[in-house]
Amino acid sequence: MSQQVSHETTAADGVNRRSVLAGLAGGVASMGLLAPAATAAAAENGGRPQHDERVEALLKKMTLAEKVGQLQLVGDETTARAALADGRLGGVFSVVGAAELNALQHLAVERTRLKIPLIFGLDVIHGYTTNFPIPLAQGASFDPAVAGADATVSAKEARGSGIHWTYAPMMDVTHEPRWGRIAEGYGEDPYLATQLAVSKVRGYQGRDYSAPDRLAACAKHFVAYGGAEGGRDYNTVDVSLQRLHNFYLPPFKASVEAGVATVMASFNTISGVPAHGNGYVLHDVLKGRYGFGGFVVSDYTGIQELILHGLAGDGADAAAAALPAGVDMEMVSTNYAEFAQRLLDQRRITRDQIDDAVRRILLVKFRLGLFDHPYVDESTEVKAPSPAALAASRQAAGRCMVLLKNDGPVLPLAKSVGSVAVVGPLGAATYDLNGTWSGLGTGASTTPPVTVVDGIKAAAPGATVTYTAGCTVDGTDTGGFAAAQQAARAADVTVVVVGETAAMSGEAAARSTIDLPGVQQQLVAAIKETGKPFVVVLVNGRPLTIPYLHDNAPAVLEAWAPGVQGGHAIADVLFGTVNPGGKLPVSFPRAVGQIPIYYNHENTGRPADPANKYTSKYLDLESGPLYEFGHGLSYTTFRIDGLRLSDTRLPARGGRIQVSVRVANTGSRAGDEVVQLYLRDPVASIVQPVRRLRGFQRVTLAAGASTTVSFTLTPDDVGFYDNAAAFRVEPGKIEVYVGNSSAATLSSSFTVV
Repeated sequence: MSQQVSHETTAADGVNRRSVLAGLAGGVASMGLLAPAATAAAAENGGRPQHDERVEALLKKMTLAEKVGQLQLVGDETTARAALADGRLGGVFSVVGAAELNALQHLAVERTRLKIPLIFGLDVIHGYTTNFPIPLAQGASFDPAVAGADATVSAKEARGSGIHWTYAPMMDVTHEPRWGRIAEGYGEDPYLATQLAVSKVRGYQGRDYSAPDRLAACAKHFVAYGGAEGGRDYNTVDVSLQRLHNFYLPPFKASVEAGVATVMASFNTISGVPAHGNGYVLHDVLKGRYGFGGFVVSDYTGIQELILHGLAGDGADAAAAALPAGVDMEMVSTNYAEFAQRLLDQRRITRDQIDDAVRRILLVKFRLGLFDHPYVDESTEVKAPSPAALAASRQAAGRCMVLLKNDGPVLPLAKSVGSVAVVGPLGAATYDLNGTWSGLGTGASTTPPVTVVDGIKAAAPGATVTYTAGCTVDGTDTGGFAAAQQAARAADVTVVVVGETAAMSGEAAARSTIDLPGVQQQLVAAIKETGKPFVVVLVNGRPLTIPYLHDNAPAVLEAWAPGVQGGHAIADVLFGTVNPGGKLPVSFPRAVGQIPIYYNHENTGRPADPANKYTSKYLDLESGPLYEFGHGLSYTTFRIDGLRLSDTRLPARGGRIQVSVRVANTGSRAGDEVVQLYLRDPVASIVQPVRRLRGFQRVTLAAGASTTVSFTLTPDDVGFYDNAAAFRVEPGKIEVYVGNSSAATLSSSFTVV
């Protein structure tokens, strides 16, 4: 679906800012790529990679041992050196430092028979040296340029330091906030996840990922990892074919179309078959239907884990399952290397399958330019963030924050405030502001984020600013409450900073409850008892169950894990230098017992009705989330009206309808609004979600200004996959909803014919 914004001036012109993000990521949406041509060629060739004479010439020279060596990826220098002694290694990950990487590359290029360079990978998830907000926060920006800016800065820093390949973006859509890795994705909606994932792929790879400031990207985790039962990492996923294609696969399909270089298999089973041995998703869908011409890498020991899954009896079985299924490169475990010859002799794998995997890996290495430029200039290694990178991170963080509540309004705070008490265990936190998957790049671990205390001091230099922890993040000691109350009573306003540590979200960080950990809620209650004004700032990597804050805190700002400039960015929002415009990319439940709760659910035959016991609801809990998907407040007010459709009929073949609305800033200051378009198909052969996001546009308007926002709908927007994985566009009525959250009420309809 395409989106356009036409500006029509009323009382004042809409603000047209040339931002740091625009400078870094501008043009991402229109950025042409070399790789899609390869993808198209692969699709025409049954999913095989594009023919390359250099690759074919090299393949003819390779022994079986050398070929199998290219399929091996290891994660430490010692193992890498041992493998290189026999010339049997394709790549290395999680080794950083330009000198260290060059030393390994010299062994590969100068001391092996065919001089094939290594590919160096790293989890550059939301920053290499300069940490940006976590991806879930980036989803809250509803601005693909934020993800593009992160990827652009990260790619420049990482490639300049010797890294070629990042294991990002993660595009797992999830309804499970207990799952720690929700922090690494973009939330609960496949459309939103698709837009940000594609922008990030293009930010990493640019027009040509052989460039000295670009990386090969990796779409992960393929596929349905976000459906892990109970939110427990690595757990089972049982999913219907229609939900697999409608919900989990769209970001991957779009990323392949955008030319993503590699894909990583997921740890989970998919309807009983582990992804690393799942030929349907890897071979038939990814390489076949989507025409993916890059290579698939296993996750950490993912092939070996087929044994514990129960798909394989031993390492030979594991290799025999994974290679034909479509996993090309094995990370850490060595089943391909150990058993390839035996499996060939037993005709359990074929030489064509090995050659296809090697061909894919070599093609990416050639496209990275590694054969021509295998070494990195050690003088370009990035060991500290640049001023431009810091500015981009700060602006991104400001665009990601979501104002959940603001009674009074309490915010923004006046810069002339006389005194501010910062209270809470995260008020002086440093690395916890980075969140999960940070500090892996050279220099990242030695560049602590700006604390909230320091950010407030810089934003209000005339104020007296104090800090009192009050408690730890997850402890039970309330002995610090008295000091925190004393500080609050002595100040004009208190900023309470609570939430999660970085280690509480991310991989292997599932939580059975998602309340504020420890006694932090009691700390907020203690501050409320003082009767003084206060606001709550949340630093966290997932949605939290915070009904107490909703009911008792005058203002709640969701800051997520905001990155290296987190303290400054939080202060920018608290004091109104930045007017918050972020929206929730995931629903906030009222209680953990509601999970899963998400906006794009299907109706039941008995939808929730408070007046009827025999409907789908809880006896002891109000229906619906605490905060819905797309929710977010501003320091100004907006009106969205004037919904118009260019036609009332959409031809199922080649039709187009333009949907337009007027959005006006009716408040007293400039601000951002995210106009969101949702569709509903009320009658279909496969029951459809009550709403599906199919368009959004973040616009900045001056006080009193208005603009027209337009979206173009096509049959792709109303179609869906059925339980035979066939895409259907069915005739009938489609309802349109436009507003500033998934609870939008402005509506119209059209008919598919």
